[in-house]
Amino acid sequence: MKIGVFDSGFGGLTVLRALLDRLPAADYVYLGDTARLPYGAKSQATVARYAVSSAGFLVDQGAEYLVIACNTASALALDAIRDAVPVPVLGVIETGANAAKASTQSGDVLVIATAATVESHAYAAACRERELRAYEKACPLLVPLIEEGWIDHRVTEEVLQIYLDELLAESANVGLNPDTLVLGCTHYPLLRAHIERRLDPAIRVIDSADSTAVQVAAALAVPALPNNLTPERSFYATDSVQKFRRLGVRFLGQPMDRVQLIDLGG
Repeated sequence: MKIGVFDSGFGGLTVLRALLDRLPAADYVYLGDTARLPYGAKSQATVARYAVSSAGFLVDQGAEYLVIACNTASALALDAIRDAVPVPVLGVIETGANAAKASTQSGDVLVIATAATVESHAYAAACRERELRAYEKACPLLVPLIEEGWIDHRVTEEVLQIYLDELLAESANVGLNPDTLVLGCTHYPLLRAHIERRLDPAIRVIDSADSTAVQVAAALAVPALPNNLTPERSFYATDSVQKFRRLGVRFLGQPMDRVQLIDLGG
């Protein structure tokens, strides 16, 4: 089984990291469309065009199952991707909402994400389909702080505290009694420990990267490889492979010895 993982950049490597833990015997091909990010600043039609071309590339590389690790693409282009490729496709928003449904007892869910994902209201819609109430909050400063490597920096901790305080106050003002918080951006798992320390223990944090890996593992039967074989890991980027490798190690948690540069056009 070869699994393709797609993101507009580096964050989807947290999904790949979780997949490697759950399905270590599978082959993986990862594409970061770094030349065309951020997707959040693009129209739905443009995001769909980019995402479909990226998904097609992964299928051309032999991917038999696609994981759309980009929240923006999952929100705006999932149907277009499914219509365009002949393999199963799973998006991180639906997996996050499924995990929230399994977690919550109150039926009230909090979501933190990028501005583009929040503006799409994709998580709110997915939660509503599962008879949950969701309050979404954009946390636009977190991604650049994470990419800067300031995971444990006091500035990041202060910004995070402000966002969480506002989130809890705003959700209380609209009458929610949340017991679950969904990390609606694939960068945010790197801050999970900080987030959990700042929340009431009664609020469970859902890592959409891990939730995605759990649901992929449940859907696929990947047999163990013979001892003389090792799984394949292929990495592609549409812009600077040096930057991709440097930042990607932080998200994947292990070296990426070879990243190949590709051109998917405009």
